[in-house]
Amino acid sequence: MEENFFSPIAKEYARFRPEYPDALFIYLASISPAKQLAWDCATGSGQAATGLVGRFEQVVATDIGDELLAEAPRHDRIEYRNANALASGLANGCVDLVTVANAMHWFHGEAFEREVRRVLKPGGVIAAWSYAHSAITPEVDRLVRKLHDEIVDPYWIGPNRIVEQGYKHLYFPFVPIQPPPFVMISQMDLAALEGYMRTWSASTKYRSGRGVDPVDLVHEELLEAWGPPDSVRDVHWQLNMRIGTV
Repeated sequence: MEENFFSPIAKEYARFRPEYPDALFIYLASISPAKQLAWDCATGSGQAATGLVGRFEQVVATDIGDELLAEAPRHDRIEYRNANALASGLANGCVDLVTVANAMHWFHGEAFEREVRRVLKPGGVIAAWSYAHSAITPEVDRLVRKLHDEIVDPYWIGPNRIVEQGYKHLYFPFVPIQPPPFVMISQMDLAALEGYMRTWSASTKYRSGRGVDPVDLVHEELLEAWGPPDSVRDVHWQLNMRIGTV
């Protein structure tokens, strides 16, 4: 079932969630049967849609959150729609590529499989990916994991665990394609890292349930570990992918 934890923090989600490497979209276009139409399912604020539009004639980007869609960058070849992942509104057999960026764990299952098979052209491709843990410095990483694994841990639910486990247990009954590895690196200062951690679904639930921002509980330690807060560091992401065809 598709969840909508992120609409209340749509502006922060658009600002602080990382972008995906262009090499990923070049590769996906290279294995698609054509480059006419890509469906970016659960687009959020359009991080993947904007990468796809440089490689496909048209992108339809759907999400159940109007607030998130309002934050997505506009482009004359991206059509943003409010639509459930299980009922895209797309015609049968019209899509070359389906992408689901950091979201398929919320609604994977037989119903989504049926929708993917309905809209894809013969030989069409579906690609789902997520990013799990970041790597910055050992001490910063320890504090990020402290927040993730200890402070907000009770607020992670089953779908989040699929991300933690590298998408190994994602329901993905398609003919597998083994992708090459992709390097995903962001540049962040401390405010950007903390802003990102505030967009975790577990952080939003912690804040709602307890009236306390969980990131504040590690801020002083992070400040000491980071150094000057406006200094920019490379953030390396663990990008996990499942790609298949029908």
